[in-house]
Amino acid sequence: MTTPSDSASTPVTTPATPRTGGATPSRLADDSGQGKTTIASGVVQKIAGIAAREVSGVYSMGGGVSRAFGAIRERIPGGTGTSQAAGVQVEVGEKQAAIDLDIVVEYGAGIVELARAVRRNVIGAVEQMTGLEVIEVNIAVNDIHMPGDDDDSGEPAPAQPARVE
Repeated sequence: MTTPSDSASTPVTTPATPRTGGATPSRLADDSGQGKTTIASGVVQKIAGIAAREVSGVYSMGGGVSRAFGAIRERIPGGTGTSQAAGVQVEVGEKQAAIDLDIVVEYGAGIVELARAVRRNVIGAVEQMTGLEVIEVNIAVNDIHMPGDDDDSGEPAPAQPARVE
């Protein structure tokens, strides 16, 4: 992540640990004369994931491996189901946050416009709920979901004729 170093009025705080998807300890979000408020990075991660999924055109979150593990978790009785934080990595400092998202887009959605909408929604939700300044939201589009890719009608897909014999 790059941050402008010539900005003297807004110091950038960098955490001592790399992005670990919520495993870092809580960070300071508010320090008043009456006490401190801390917000765990997992909270920021969950808010960002929910806000990204709210945007029409986002089919799912995460890369292929995390989506596969999510599908397995959904099928396990008593499992936690899909994680709201799948496909979301965050760095949380004392007053700022940086967010990386991995998304799968619905076929036909304009990716550039969709990324703008996701970025705007995530920044708004995180800043409004936590008071942290979101300095960047990086979006990686990993796949496009085609209509009928996961047809759950229970009927087998028609067999494709062999192209070569």
